[in-house]
Amino acid sequence: MKNIFLAAILFLAFSSSQAQSEQDSIKSTINNLFIAMKNADTVLLRSCFVSNPILQTIGLSKEGKLVVKDETLQEFVSSIAKLPKNAADEKIVFDIIREDGMLANVWAPYKFYFNSVFSHCGVDDFTLVKISGQWKIQYLIDTRHKHGCE
Repeated sequence: MKNIFLAAILFLAFSSSQAQSEQDSIKSTINNLFIAMKNADTVLLRSCFVSNPILQTIGLSKEGKLVVKDETLQEFVSSIAKLPKNAADEKIVFDIIREDGMLANVWAPYKFYFNSVFSHCGVDDFTLVKISGQWKIQYLIDTRHKHGCE
């Protein structure tokens, strides 16, 4: 009976540490994205994504209608490459992280600062896939607004 109890405790401890390790790896990929943005590091930036990710932003048009804007990875990388170092600073909070084998989803509220001045806030929703042992961003959609950012 003692052996079964000990085995169960060891299994739970191992499973918990393995899940935590996966979450740390997922967070690392996302944190690298924001480090790359802040440093205008296009090599690191590209390494965070699969080769052909889907990047979208949800916002409102000037007329107040919902708009979902698509952006290619190349467009995103080019826009970051034009920025001076430390211009783009996105601060996120890891709210919800879910992982199942090779698939993960992260919900992360954020505040974005440009040249140290608050620009906007919203939520980033990431879908990541694990490729050759590394988490990569497959899909990123975000909201953007200037109010309700407390």
